[in-house]
Amino acid sequence: LLEQLKDHRSPVAWLCKGFEAAPDSTASAGLLGHEIRAQLAPRLKAGVLSGPSFALEVARGQPTALVAASEHACVRDVLVAAFHSPTLRVYANDDIVGVEVGGAVKNVLAIATGLCDGLGLGLNARAALITRGLAEMTRLGLALGARAETFMGLSGLGDLVLTATGDLSRNRKVGQLLAEGMNLRQAVDSLGHVAEGVYTARTAVQRARQLGVDMPISEAVVALLEGRLKPAQAVATLMGRDPKQETI
Repeated sequence: LLEQLKDHRSPVAWLCKGFEAAPDSTASAGLLGHEIRAQLAPRLKAGVLSGPSFALEVARGQPTALVAASEHACVRDVLVAAFHSPTLRVYANDDIVGVEVGGAVKNVLAIATGLCDGLGLGLNARAALITRGLAEMTRLGLALGARAETFMGLSGLGDLVLTATGDLSRNRKVGQLLAEGMNLRQAVDSLGHVAEGVYTARTAVQRARQLGVDMPISEAVVALLEGRLKPAQAVATLMGRDPKQETI
C-alpha cells in the first residue's frame, strides 16, 4: 500500500501500533511504521495518530485525548484539524519515533500486568510492572532516537496505564487468561479480536537486543508466550534479578 501511495500528495496517517513482524524467529527485527515509510515511500508526508483510546469509548463520544505525530508540521496540522472535537482532544508532537515506540511496547507490557492481575499478585506488583515497564520502553525509544519526555505523555505513560489496567484491554486479557491456565492459542482464540502485544513482543525484544537495550519485562513476556516459562516462573525470573540503581 505504501508503494502505491509513494507519490501521493495528501498527508497519510496510520493508526496501527507495533513493529513489523519478523518473517521467522531467525529474521532481523521488524521496523516501525515511519521506518517502513522511509524505505518504501520516502517522499510521502505521513504521520501517526496514537494515545490512550479504547475504540468503544471513542465511538460512544466519551472524552479522549490523543497525539498526532509526524516530522512534517503540515501532517500534524491536518490530523489535529480533522480529528479534534468537543469529545476528542488531539495534541501535536514531532517525535514520531517516541510515539510509535510507546504505542508498540505498551501492548507487550499490558500482557505482563494482565498476568500479574490473573495471578492475584496485588496492586503493588502491578504498579511496579507499569513503572519499570515505562523505564524499559523509554530505554528502547532513546536508543532509536526518541525524546525521553515523549514517554511521559499520552502515547507513553498515558497509553501504558490505560492498556495495562483497563478491562477493555485485549492485551491485558491475554495475560489474565495465561495466568488462568490457558495456552496462547486458546487465549488468543477466545478474544475474537487481535491482541497486538502477542505479535509485537518478539520483534520489540529483537530490536532491543540489536541495540543492546535491557528489557527484562518484555523478555519475560516473550518467554511466556513461547512456552519457555510458566506464569509463576516468569514472575520468579523478574523478582530474582540482582538489585540495581533505579535509572532509566
